[in-house]
Amino acid sequence: MRMRTVYRGELPVVHGRFHVDSRREPRGPVPSEACAGQSNGLCGAAVPGCLFLCTGLSLGTVALTVEVHGAAPPLDDRWEDVVEASFRPLTDSTAVLPCGHGALCELALPPADHRVRYCGRGMDGGTGTVSVTDRGTGPVGQYLLQFWPAPPTADRVVRQTSRSAARRHHYARALAPPAPGEPTERERAEIRSWGGRLPSRRVREAGADARGLVPLDRDLLDAVDAACPATQRGLARWAARRALTAAGLDDVDWIAAALTALDRGEALPAPFDDPRRTWDRFFTDDRTALTAPDPPGGGGGAPLCRALALPALRAAADPDPLRAALGALFAAAVAHGTDYPALFAEARRHFPDLGGDAVPRRDG
Repeated sequence: MRMRTVYRGELPVVHGRFHVDSRREPRGPVPSEACAGQSNGLCGAAVPGCLFLCTGLSLGTVALTVEVHGAAPPLDDRWEDVVEASFRPLTDSTAVLPCGHGALCELALPPADHRVRYCGRGMDGGTGTVSVTDRGTGPVGQYLLQFWPAPPTADRVVRQTSRSAARRHHYARALAPPAPGEPTERERAEIRSWGGRLPSRRVREAGADARGLVPLDRDLLDAVDAACPATQRGLARWAARRALTAAGLDDVDWIAAALTALDRGEALPAPFDDPRRTWDRFFTDDRTALTAPDPPGGGGGAPLCRALALPALRAAADPDPLRAALGALFAAAVAHGTDYPALFAEARRHFPDLGGDAVPRRDG
């Protein structure tokens, strides 16, 4: 994989911080949680799915470069403060988020283990409210974020030069570590994010669709994981058909052809071999576009339902049976809206391995 420069430009900072987040939550972690149990205080990675990042400047604008690499990049000796930590996105949507602002950039990282290196230069140069280009004085602080695939290991301080970084590291090391045998804050947060108990690693690696099922029916998520591959594949096909039937799309010729190919275990025909072409066809076909009339009686074929149901097909064709089942089932649940408990009950009846007549709970 070649190096990608995701962003190079200015970053607004408030309270000397910004964060990287894949949790789709509006607020970043607090320092005491993000840095608990760490040796470095510049890049807090103790809360699953996000990073808490510190700058020397308290309020203003700094220079930031963000890179994604296929392997560990060489360390540039010009950086004065350097730390590393492990990071695992919880979804396939990870963004750099300035405090109080919208996303600065999307990283396009898969939900897999990564190493992150955070480098700073000129961290002691900023006081009060300053801009990196203020009156031609040049950058007050320059920062570099680098990501690459790597197994999880402890965080470390690679290089420390500035007083600002030294204070941050001292703060992190003074935080009370978890008691022996007790889960770390990172582990507790991850357990909470999965509804109180961790699923298997395969489920955690499945991404957003698996997490989407947590608040809908946590027990069903475990049941799908425990099912055999044949049941998972059958569930994926069944859920895709139920989603498209609920949306009133199962009789549209090019969608019906894809459902037939799915049932036969064949590759999806065009336009489903290309996501962009699929959506182009969807929005231009008078039978499927959002402006298409509802079928007699309304309900299932409503425009929003049609758009939400379509991803079930590509999800069900995933080569991995578990990912296919979870993806298609989540898409079907979204397409059914508030009627998703009936869909899940039907799935349990159709596939006894999923728990028979268990009743899914409604959360929230």
